Amino acid sequence: MIALPLLATPAQTFQIVLGNQDCQIGLYQRGDALYSDLDVGGVSIWRGVICRNLVSLKSYAYLAFGGELFFCDMQGVEDPRAEGLGDRWPLFYLAHSESWPAALQQRGLA
Repeated sequence: MIALPLLATPAQTFQIVLGNQDCQIGLYQRGDALYSDLDVGGVSIWRGVICRNLVSLKSYAYLAFGGELFFCDMQGVEDPRAEGLGDRWPLFYLAHSESWPAALQQRGLA
């Protein structure tokens, strides 16, 4: 499990390799909610997925993305907001071979 580099801004797009996948991740704040887009290899995987605390952004197992992306509130149980990205709300990548409970326990998150 790795934490992705984020900026505490209301909109950002960045490229990163996750599990040998060339990813472009977009995050943007609309009202009180944060949303996510993901492209892998130039192909759209999801658009406008709402970001929730400890809920995978990958809504369906059949999506062409190996692994999971999720936010974790390091100070409570609130959903992420732009002003705390990377600090209060890091975005984690969990490889397909890792299990949620074990990875969270190793990081002291569960």
